[in-house]
Amino acid sequence: MQRILFVCTGNTCRSPMAEAILKGKKIDGFEVKSAGIYAATGSEASAHAKKVLDDHRIDHQHSSHLLDRASVQWADLILTMTGSHKNAILHQYPETARKVFTLKEFTGEQYDVDVVDPYGGSLAIYQETYQELDHLISKAIEKIQSSQ
Repeated sequence: MQRILFVCTGNTCRSPMAEAILKGKKIDGFEVKSAGIYAATGSEASAHAKKVLDDHRIDHQHSSHLLDRASVQWADLILTMTGSHKNAILHQYPETARKVFTLKEFTGEQYDVDVVDPYGGSLAIYQETYQELDHLISKAIEKIQSSQ
């Protein structure tokens, strides 16, 4: 079982979308959760994130979680949305160095390592973020499955 933790800032946009996308693929052998570096515990996903997931017929139920030691220890792989998220985790939990990557870094992206934060943006921006996450998660799954 591969346990993947997606991390963003507030755990209301990118990381819950990534969690829902991976869960929606219904692939055996994966457990997935999400958390935020600065999340308030118990918040729902943003309205636009929920709308985009609904538009793609992806079931989702989300309550935000602050990244904590238990989550970090639970995960086999921690995929962050930005380089600053990765650095924050490495600073607070240096023992995670072997298992924390930006999502783009993990999938082999060479240039911009950040998934743009759609927070406060239009539905179209959330749709673009969804498309990017879906593509990156498919690449991540391929990489994980080819290494098993």
